[in-house]
Amino acid sequence: MATELEELVGFLSSPSPQITKAAVDIVRGLTGSEDGLQSLANYAKILLPSLSRLLTHPKDVSEPAAEALVNLSQSSNLAAEMIRMEMVKTVMDVLYKPESSITHLLVMLLVNLTQLDDGISSLLQTEDEKVHGLYVMKLVRSFCRSTRESHDDPFEHVGSILVNISKQQSGRKLLLDPKRGLLKQIIRQFDSNSSLRKKGVSGTIRNCCFEAEIQLQNLLLISEFLWPALLLPVAGNKIYNEQDTSKMPLELATALSIEREPVDDPEIRIQALEAIYLIVLQEAGRRAFWSVNGPRIVQFGYEDEEYPKVMEAYEQLGSLLINSSGTEEPSSETTK
Repeated sequence: MATELEELVGFLSSPSPQITKAAVDIVRGLTGSEDGLQSLANYAKILLPSLSRLLTHPKDVSEPAAEALVNLSQSSNLAAEMIRMEMVKTVMDVLYKPESSITHLLVMLLVNLTQLDDGISSLLQTEDEKVHGLYVMKLVRSFCRSTRESHDDPFEHVGSILVNISKQQSGRKLLLDPKRGLLKQIIRQFDSNSSLRKKGVSGTIRNCCFEAEIQLQNLLLISEFLWPALLLPVAGNKIYNEQDTSKMPLELATALSIEREPVDDPEIRIQALEAIYLIVLQEAGRRAFWSVNGPRIVQFGYEDEEYPKVMEAYEQLGSLLINSSGTEEPSSETTK
């Protein structure tokens, strides 16, 4: 005899719109609690495909279905099951349908699915060379085109997806491919007012810099955008004088010569300093860093810093600069 939950899950496939709507609302409610999630997990083989099919229905049904899937995907076991049933492909197909009205939720679902290696591989389309990277290119394009100043920014969480995929070498290789130019597009979003976007961009840059040993040339190809994104968050609050800015490229010099909004998020400053550290580990990276007067910038930034963990990141970078200064220009002291 079927249990109440079995009957409820069965109602998700009812031919009656009213019954389906009532059932999906109840399921969404259950996914909001730990007990509900655990109970529903027992019926995942039927539940997940049923919810997936509802994503193409009108908003009053697709929205609670998507919310339920987002909640369910917080379980790594259920997320793995979704990936096996090609949920990433389903989400990407629905996301770009003109009539789709649940963009924010679908992006959030992708954030959760790309917490797993198989989810990253699925989004990267590593199994099919003909379409490899197409999904990511679409998401980057949407991330860069969406209205950044609006409170309704359905693609802002794409930044978190990019952080996830850049944790894998295959993801970093795709983002750093100069022919695709994806990292250049992503970096230019750092001037957004959205702290979530900024954190997504800085985290992605930092992860990509783990490839500096073999990809430094491709990183420095976009130095016009890379250095401002890395140095402005850690430049402190001072207005720089002409003597300091004369040694910098125009985009940095202009920004540091005037009052500017500080980057309040300590995590972003740490990510920027770690990315610089990874670049400066390479001799050509150190030369590039000196060429934009980078040591002077991090010295000023360190003097204004108050957070201990950020100060540690400054000190790690300063120690590297001092230890490598035998073959470089004299280093600016960055330790108090």
